Amino acid sequence: MNTRNQQKEKTRRSIIDAALAQLSEDKSFASLSLREVAREAAIAPTSFYRHFRNMEELGLTLVDESGLALRQLMRKARQRIEQGGSVIETSVKTFLEYTEKNPNILRLLFHERSGTTQALRNAVAREIKYFIVELTDFIISLGYDESSASAQAEAMVIVVFNAGAESLAAKQNQKAQIEHRAILQLRFIAAGAKVFHLK
Repeated sequence: MNTRNQQKEKTRRSIIDAALAQLSEDKSFASLSLREVAREAAIAPTSFYRHFRNMEELGLTLVDESGLALRQLMRKARQRIEQGGSVIETSVKTFLEYTEKNPNILRLLFHERSGTTQALRNAVAREIKYFIVELTDFIISLGYDESSASAQAEAMVIVVFNAGAESLAAKQNQKAQIEHRAILQLRFIAAGAKVFHLK
């Protein structure tokens, strides 16, 4: 990669990081302006258009990156599971640890899941579907049929995402309770699925 391309990629990365950095509990991606992002990235607003057609394209890029991060997270959880420990407990702890370290990535997904832009809503739904599909494949490997595994995976993802959303706004002393409740709920789902599977 030549110097010019390196600089272009560096600026593009700065724009992405600038948009993520401005998200908060009270500020969604939809409420960001191009000028705010450009100012945070230390570029002229006109320079933004050399990298993205508009804010929606930037948002779609952020969602794609967030989805990739979640899939990598799933793989990390599986590696931790292979080293020993409860599948459910390890998965929840891994997800909530990631949420705490990368709150704005999760905020982006939570906010835009029901946001004002159809394209972003569709992109978030697609990324969550990928997350469900990966979990479905894992549950199938435990001996469940595809229909049962998919239903379990969808229920489990809803529980974990809700726990993540709740933990973003929670005080430190509340986070252990959120984690414990999510683990308990997932165990109920898994136990119910096992009973249903044996019938």
